[in-house]
Amino acid sequence: MRAVSGVWRWRHNPLRRATDRREAWVALVALLLMVLAAPALGWLCGALTDDVLQQSVRFQQTQRHPTTAVVVRRVPGAPHMVTDPEVSSERTTRTSVLARWKAPDGTPIRGTVATSSRVTEPGSRVRIWTDPQGHPSLRPMDAATARTHAALAGFGVTLIGVGLVEAGRRLIVWRMVQRRYARLDRAWAEAGPDWGRTGTGS
Repeated sequence: MRAVSGVWRWRHNPLRRATDRREAWVALVALLLMVLAAPALGWLCGALTDDVLQQSVRFQQTQRHPTTAVVVRRVPGAPHMVTDPEVSSERTTRTSVLARWKAPDGTPIRGTVATSSRVTEPGSRVRIWTDPQGHPSLRPMDAATARTHAALAGFGVTLIGVGLVEAGRRLIVWRMVQRRYARLDRAWAEAGPDWGRTGTGS
């Protein structure tokens, strides 16, 4: 922005160099890309990610089913706090218990599961999630968590896009400055040896 505003103020200044104008155009194009292109790319990435995750949510909801298990006994060990960002952003206290339940076809199943229920005494009923075969499974991802992941993905892509544009702008300006210095060196090499000599017009 400083380069753009500076050249705009001094666009009629006779000391303005052609490279200043080109540098201002590079800064203007980079600004437009940061303000328009990067957010648009981030929005597109977020929208596509949300579509994929919502499909995953619907698939998981068809493949995982809630069921009621009866606690046989608690598994030794203290309850622990867990957060599964794949399905929910909430932190919950889960306790491991040995329980028994029935598969969808009525087959009795017995195994160790983790439950967030506070009542885990023998004979208590707890809610668990199972797959189509009746084996313990994770709770399916909810739609809100999927949208959160998609929004974070879009925001991350936007930041990456802005960073790449700024890096490209700096690289282009650096190359322009290097070429400017090279031209000055060549000009000095031609005029320098005659500097101050009588009859050279310097």
